Amino acid sequence: MAYDAEAGPSDEALMVLYANGDRHAALALTQRVTPRVLAYAARMLAGDRAEAEDVAQETMLRLWRMAPEWRQGETKVTTWAYRVATNLCIDRQRSRRRKGQMALDDAPDLADGGPTADQRLQDNHRVAALEAALAELPDRQRQAVVLRHIEGLSNPEIAAVMEIGVEAVESLTARGKRSLAAVLSGQRGALGYEDDGHAG
Repeated sequence: MAYDAEAGPSDEALMVLYANGDRHAALALTQRVTPRVLAYAARMLAGDRAEAEDVAQETMLRLWRMAPEWRQGETKVTTWAYRVATNLCIDRQRSRRRKGQMALDDAPDLADGGPTADQRLQDNHRVAALEAALAELPDRQRQAVVLRHIEGLSNPEIAAVMEIGVEAVESLTARGKRSLAAVLSGQRGALGYEDDGHAG
């Protein structure tokens, strides 16, 4: 039986079905979770798509390996996946630092069609500036900001991913936003960013 990747059973129910041998459940869950993990990893790794793909693949492999022990109701599949992806990203960032390879590579490719060359250039500048600014944040602040403001997780979900309290999430997010604003302050006009007028 095939499952709709967007509708049908919950992620957690699909995990149980997969653990019981349902390959269609694995496909549906992969289609739901992989794009989110990939986008998150790309942000955490300063736009390095190849590294992000490796992280997403390893995250999903670990998910399948632990499926037989999955206990429904303990945590959400996406929370677990973000937590694993976060740890894999941190490992790669540490390795990069050891190798001295923290320079920002090319900005992610934009989809064809629509924007003019000038608009694409402006968009690339914005993406590169944001990726560079995110890369300057301390790891924990970057994780909190990306999970909250780019991935759209709630503070309690972020707390579960990062294994910290909600108040700590709020503090990290506020400090991260202030740091981002400071890094980007000299470029806001040129990049078309508007200050939202608050730091928290």
